Amino acid sequence: MSKAFKKYFVLYILFIFPIVIYLFFASGKNNFALLPILTTQVNDIKEWKSLSGEEIQLEDRITVLGFWGNDLKNKKGDALNLNQKIYKRFYEFKDFQFVMVLNQGQEDEVELLKQELKAGVGTDLMKWRFVFGNDERIANLFSSLNTPLQLSSENSLPYVFIIDKERNLRGRDDNDKEGTLYGFNAQSVAEINNKMVDDIKVILAEYRRAWKKYNKDYNP
Repeated sequence: MSKAFKKYFVLYILFIFPIVIYLFFASGKNNFALLPILTTQVNDIKEWKSLSGEEIQLEDRITVLGFWGNDLKNKKGDALNLNQKIYKRFYEFKDFQFVMVLNQGQEDEVELLKQELKAGVGTDLMKWRFVFGNDERIANLFSSLNTPLQLSSENSLPYVFIIDKERNLRGRDDNDKEGTLYGFNAQSVAEINNKMVDDIKVILAEYRRAWKKYNKDYNP
């Protein structure tokens, strides 16, 4: 074996090979960084009454969906956590929205909550959307998620869910809890910071890649 060959072989091992390995694993990570679909065809909400009077829908939107029912008085902390950690960070992305489901008759209380949220963070709340329904309609919507979680007697729970543009519930395998993560506990700042932020990034990146591929392949 010549000295020149030995020299270039050592250089390859020291510099080139680690780069090749890095690119291999980085590529694999990107290919598999998708949120699994847990439930398809979640019910839409086009016919529901909304706070703003406009038609709200899940179709063609990336949605953080929550159920506050008749329990708005106990959801202020959840709202502040979500507003600070998730909404403020992502609300400028096209087609991204928050949708909170409540029982009818709480419109005035929601307006007060919105004022508090705006005062606390100062962000535009146009993509915080609130819809109102009766017990049966709320129960049917929640049932369509098909999760092992349950609503309280107030039609409420602390978890929020990621719904994609095709009205699929997205989630992930949760190594910490040795099971499937269907939703995120809005009462837990750690869970929002360490898991929900990452998963929102993944779903937004997925649609951004799809949009770029469509524009690249489409040649009118």
